[in-house]
Amino acid sequence: MTCAKVYSETNSLDEACPWAFHVRRVLEPKKVPCDAGVEASPLVNLWPLQRHTEVQAQVPSAALQNLEDGPYFVVLGFLDANSLAAADAACQTFRTLNMLAGGPWQDLGTELFRGLELEDEGTFQGEGCADPDCAARVDWRGRFARFRWALPSFRAPFNGPEIHCVEQADEIAYCRCRLRADILSRQLNTGIYLEVEVITNPDNVSVAVVDFEAGGCSSVTFSPDTGAVIRERKVREVPRKVEGAYIQPLATITAGQGFEGCMGVYLSGGNLAFFRRHYRHSDDNQVSLGPWETTGFVTDLSWAEGARLTPCLAFRNEGSYRVRMVCVGHSPPILPEKNTAAFEEGNWSSLDWDATEQDAEL
Repeated sequence: MTCAKVYSETNSLDEACPWAFHVRRVLEPKKVPCDAGVEASPLVNLWPLQRHTEVQAQVPSAALQNLEDGPYFVVLGFLDANSLAAADAACQTFRTLNMLAGGPWQDLGTELFRGLELEDEGTFQGEGCADPDCAARVDWRGRFARFRWALPSFRAPFNGPEIHCVEQADEIAYCRCRLRADILSRQLNTGIYLEVEVITNPDNVSVAVVDFEAGGCSSVTFSPDTGAVIRERKVREVPRKVEGAYIQPLATITAGQGFEGCMGVYLSGGNLAFFRRHYRHSDDNQVSLGPWETTGFVTDLSWAEGARLTPCLAFRNEGSYRVRMVCVGHSPPILPEKNTAAFEEGNWSSLDWDATEQDAEL
């Protein structure tokens, strides 16, 4: 091919596609003058990608995982649990760093599970994990997974997030989680909310908070069908005698039928509030959702012994139930306010009985 033909084809291409000339200038290697020095020729006689490769080889690597002393943990601190799990699956180095003491899994668990305690394991941070050597030996990713799975579940004999059968009357189903009032008292902006959904209820089920594991003998119970809150304290075991009081901040809604819907308990600032949402059944078996209702903060914790409180469900009779734990978290469906009337002791009705008397009915 003659030089004239090449020149002609090049010019015609430039006229048809003006941008091609500029692209060609970038991609074509530059000509080096014959009198150029030896040191200058390697820098100007390289394609752009080749120059990038050489510069990258001369500059130290700045991968994200190499910045664990600062920026890495700051960036990973913005991720939620699902995003952290995805990062672990994407890179073995990420997985190793994320599990370290002071890493993202420990920080996220400390934030999400603050004020909560798991049966047989204590708080997420652990009572003895203030020691750096102890914290370094903990698999924080595995501990986060255990807490996330076990907190919204019931203890034996139910062992799981759902209850399907109650075999005896007056059965109590204790939650695996415990509320730490002492920790929450130091975090005034943090509360713990626990919600349970009652799908099938042949008789009666209530939600309560007890202080039995702290050495006490008292409880506060919310009856979602009657809308009443009952405080009780066992005076003696034999013969059985109980003292208590009750107040009814919400109206009765079920007229003798078992409550079906959602009920919850919220502990914040040393005060307790209860919630309910009733599922209404129409004649054609359609279910409609009622609004969320709350008792407001109806009582403080002056009745409790110690700082460990255990949520539980109280079943009046045996039967086939279907009750499931919905969540254990920090945010209630609506924010309650202090129920001033409930905090005045004169508004609580006395509720005392012993073994020789029938239990009082609200």
